[in-house]
Amino acid sequence: MQTLNCQAVLFDLDGTLVDSAIRVQRLWIDWSKRHGIDTESLLEIMHGRPAAETIRLVAPYLSLQDEFAALEAEEISDMDGVNPYPNAGELLGRLSPRQWAIVTSGTHRVAEARMRHVGLPKPEVFITVDDVKAGKPAPDGYLLAASRLHRKPSECIVIEDAPAGIQAGKSAGMRVIAVASTLASEFLNQADLAVRHLSEIKLLSTAQGILIQVEQ
Repeated sequence: MQTLNCQAVLFDLDGTLVDSAIRVQRLWIDWSKRHGIDTESLLEIMHGRPAAETIRLVAPYLSLQDEFAALEAEEISDMDGVNPYPNAGELLGRLSPRQWAIVTSGTHRVAEARMRHVGLPKPEVFITVDDVKAGKPAPDGYLLAASRLHRKPSECIVIEDAPAGIQAGKSAGMRVIAVASTLASEFLNQADLAVRHLSEIKLLSTAQGILIQVEQ
């Protein structure tokens, strides 16, 4: 068991608090087939990135606005297979509203729909790709979340599931705990610590801040 101390925990959403992997993968596979794009190459880069960036990387010749709007509408209309990870609600329930935030590569509409669907509480600080100029792997979202919580980056710990998100947290000057829910742990080695499941992370709110215990 390893113990970390911080003042705020910044959570990614998809793949960290919410298990949407099957749904997201189905969405992108269907999209790639419609446009004749190599599915394997697409799946290698799309985890943790904003949808618009993925489209720009693999299909810059398509209308970004049209494709993005269509993907967003499809995500919101179909939540089949989207569920909270075990322990997600318990972790959030142990923190006060000013001790945590969500930083996601999804849009506000998709992220809110995900949270409503799985029944998790909406945070006071809820950063989506709509709030920043540059999405993950840029650090903008995590820096904005820390600022809105009135915390220094060094006082925050990020919980992430994808290399792009880990890079964003580290570039923001934060410690990162990776959850191997989407990718195997060998792809998450930039993180400070890695766990197999979210349930291996325990949180305790104290007078001094937040105590995080990580099973190793």
